[in-house]
Amino acid sequence: MKIHRLALLLAIALSSTGWAAAPAKTANATECELCRAPQSRAALLLAQGAKAAPAKLVLDEKTVAAWLAKEVIVTDHALGEVQMFTESRVPQMPRVRTADQWKETATRIRRDVLDQVVYRGGAAAWRDTPLKVEWFDTLGDLPGYRIRKLRFEALPGLWIPALLYEPLKLEGKAPVVLNVNGHDGKGKAASYKQIRSINLVKRGMVVLNVEWIGMGQLAGMGHYQMNQLDLCGTSGLAPFYLNMKKALDVLLAHPNADAQRVAVSGLSGGGWQTIFISSLDERVKLCNPVAGYSSFKTRARHFADLGDSEQTPNDLAVHADYTHLTAMMADRAALLTYNAKDNCCFASAHALPPLMDAAGPIFTLLGRRDFLRSHINHQPGSHNFEQDNRQQFYRMVGDVFFAGKKFDWQEIPSNDEVKKLEELLVPLPETNLAFNPIALQIAKDLPRAAAGEPRARLRQIVHAHDYKVAARQVEREERDGVTRRNLQLTMNEDWTVPVIEFTPAQPKGTTLLVADAGFKTQAAQVKRLLESGQRVLAVDPFYFGQSTIRSHDFLFAMLVAAVGERALGIQASQICAVARWSQKEHGVPVQLSGTGPRLGVAALIAAVLEEKAIAGIELRQPLASLKEVLTNNWGANNTPELMCFGLLEAFDLPQLEALVKPRPVVKLQEAK
Repeated sequence: MKIHRLALLLAIALSSTGWAAAPAKTANATECELCRAPQSRAALLLAQGAKAAPAKLVLDEKTVAAWLAKEVIVTDHALGEVQMFTESRVPQMPRVRTADQWKETATRIRRDVLDQVVYRGGAAAWRDTPLKVEWFDTLGDLPGYRIRKLRFEALPGLWIPALLYEPLKLEGKAPVVLNVNGHDGKGKAASYKQIRSINLVKRGMVVLNVEWIGMGQLAGMGHYQMNQLDLCGTSGLAPFYLNMKKALDVLLAHPNADAQRVAVSGLSGGGWQTIFISSLDERVKLCNPVAGYSSFKTRARHFADLGDSEQTPNDLAVHADYTHLTAMMADRAALLTYNAKDNCCFASAHALPPLMDAAGPIFTLLGRRDFLRSHINHQPGSHNFEQDNRQQFYRMVGDVFFAGKKFDWQEIPSNDEVKKLEELLVPLPETNLAFNPIALQIAKDLPRAAAGEPRARLRQIVHAHDYKVAARQVEREERDGVTRRNLQLTMNEDWTVPVIEFTPAQPKGTTLLVADAGFKTQAAQVKRLLESGQRVLAVDPFYFGQSTIRSHDFLFAMLVAAVGERALGIQASQICAVARWSQKEHGVPVQLSGTGPRLGVAALIAAVLEEKAIAGIELRQPLASLKEVLTNNWGANNTPELMCFGLLEAFDLPQLEALVKPRPVVKLQEAK
């Protein structure tokens, strides 16, 4: 038995050097099994004697860096996948055979979008707040009309400046028009918007020229900051919608307002506002969106159409595409205006046909095909709401609101009545709220304790998936005691995750590494891990490193959320899937290392969700709290995946760390 004892002692002694990281069967072998198996690790080491000691790793950092720079997936592969992923999830127009079927469908869509998108979460408290209006001075000495300055409260603490254009002689009921504007720094003072308002009021209508969030006097409200509210579990879309809804309230409170003749029109972001409020608020009887939107399917292929946060809100496309919203005007009237040579977005050639193809049959079904019209502007043909487009709107107003009556739709020259921006300023409270103060206010009481199993709740919030992995080796190389494999891990046929695997001769364990800057920047850390005997899996999850979306990246991350998924959930699920694949491949769970404030969060969530395949986590330069997103006033353009709806409402990072334990959680503020 002496030879038996010698073999066993040698195996035990060498285990401390890392050589014991053998397959599970060898590691658990008994004394007799070691003796009987001539190919066992103990027998081999005994036969090799002193030569069995592991060779010192001599792989230099330059070589590691060169290996990490290797292309695993081709450039723009991630872009192609996210395009397919998003457009395939956009709902098709429903098949309906009768007008009643469509009306039932439209009612359901309207209810679902309002309840589950617009007024989601904490925004429900703002839904039915009373109308508050404060009036200021009036601009007179105008030919046949006056301009009254006012402000109204969209939600508690957020006041919107506006201008009410009234005819001097007004008897009986008159049509009312809400004029909204898009991404124009002059806001309500934009000359083309003033001229439109003047022309309508000269035709006997009451017109509200309202300021848009983020423009004019509300320029401090960056649209991408609205997603801070989403993080807190309160719809960031709600302030935009309430801006429009309360503006309609102001108009319809006018004693001469004709509730059966209500119109909305606007350019660009104003076109988005027009279709959104008109489709969801049945008080609107006529809408004229100008170069303001397209189908989500169209946007996935025409990058200029990818809109701001309010145009791509969480889960909208779960319930409706913009084709649906257009068709929802079928019981009323719509003029869709687009520009032939649009130098901004929503060019007529690609944006208009899908909308008309979707809405036309529904208007026909309701016997109202004449109330769906389109216009393509060729002069100037650029992104505009100039005279040609305005006149088409006046003509539509005449046909719908003044049918059978004499109505001149030719523009009335009014350029000399356009006011300077300073003349149209409306007083606002010094404490007027914006997105960031609202979010900070909400976040004071977050996170909130909730019933239920926390991991299940987290999975639901981030929309986690248990991806099935298919691995494909695209390159292999051995050098200086290290084997490199470049791997493509396909997940549910939706995503291809690039992985570079570094394996020393006798690995002690496996570390899965992710970093905000991409794995190509992690040569020093990979070398340190290899020198400590670790197998290293360098991984670039969705949106980072080789998985970067090179064009309009954060807008695609928002589109992912619009179709009902979450970028953060995709990242965490991919990390979990790689960990499970590695455990199956190598027989041991992984240690997870996340570098950077963004993937650090995804890695932490992965460690919470995957209890078996992830043995512990190290975070380098992590966030201490999700509230840093708010204190740093980051927007969706900075950290799109961190704007995961309701995450901070349920969990902050300390709560997530507690869910990882008793597995080790190590946090390093400075990279070594």
